[in-house]
Amino acid sequence: MPSTQPQTRLILGLESSCDDTAAAVVRMDEDGRGTVLASVVAGQTELHADFGGVVPEIAARAHAEKLDHCVEDALHEAGITLPQIDAIAVTAGPGLIGGVVSGVMCAKGLSAATGKPLYGVNHLAGHALTPRLTDDVPYPYLMLLVSGGHCQFLLVRGPDSFDRLGGTIDDAPGEAFDKVARLLGLPQPGGPSIEKCAQGGDPKRFALPRPLLDRDGCDMSFSGLKTAVLRARDKSMAANGGLTRQDQADLAAGFQAAVVDVLAHKTRRAFAEYPTEGARGLCVAGGVAANKSIRAALETVAAEQEARFVAPPLALCTDNAAMIAFAAGEQAILPCRARISEYIPDMY
Repeated sequence: MPSTQPQTRLILGLESSCDDTAAAVVRMDEDGRGTVLASVVAGQTELHADFGGVVPEIAARAHAEKLDHCVEDALHEAGITLPQIDAIAVTAGPGLIGGVVSGVMCAKGLSAATGKPLYGVNHLAGHALTPRLTDDVPYPYLMLLVSGGHCQFLLVRGPDSFDRLGGTIDDAPGEAFDKVARLLGLPQPGGPSIEKCAQGGDPKRFALPRPLLDRDGCDMSFSGLKTAVLRARDKSMAANGGLTRQDQADLAAGFQAAVVDVLAHKTRRAFAEYPTEGARGLCVAGGVAANKSIRAALETVAAEQEARFVAPPLALCTDNAAMIAFAAGEQAILPCRARISEYIPDMY
């Protein structure tokens, strides 16, 4: 049955699943290529700084306050008005439920006011399809999604077809980075702080574990590594009467090296143990993918496998609405995609 979608579509995307409020406009051309016309992100780091992590209630209120402004700014940046939009897309989960609901309610209001179709998008699908937006990667490809709340290997077969090959069984790497940063007295978010601190450190000074490295498959664990850092820190503090800057740097470097080793090893396992059906692309997305050491290690693995390595720009690795709009454009021709008005889909 031929698609009734217009040849060129302007899609307004909304994202509010964690602590970033975002809106974007993406143009989908008739050949399926997407172009980001505008992408606006309002962060909440300062709101949560005193709590050592994201407070769901505070995040939800901030989303409710900022969504309309982000939409206005995105439309202005794209040089269009709301009636010119052809469709609206919104993150429908997974995520913090208060933030997800804030985004969904805003999107439903815009859809009702304009009469434009509304598409619910899985947040993880948005990340997984980002390489198609930035680099036009052909299906299928191997994706490592590594972020604050998620870490998993996916074989991406199509816009709505994902095989989960494995993932973390406890803490996600981003969560571990944040917790270790707190243990070391480093500022949040933990990822950039640990990466910066590790530059002056010796990654071999402390013998930190590489959990599940010898286990078959692609499952990973980072909670034991975090505990090992805690014990090493306490032992060093007891010996030195406190935590020196060199202790901080060495622990940060050792922790980062352990995470890199686990991700690289499990990526090799993904290529070796699972049928990738000719997938010649290794793509990485999620906020933790901004780490230069992780990118370098994965690029090496890709070269070993003679696979193309794709890591989207930082602005599209972290949470954003452009990936949500593009994912909706990729998935819009699929059946049963415009029913979010009836419910919030169970996408967990």
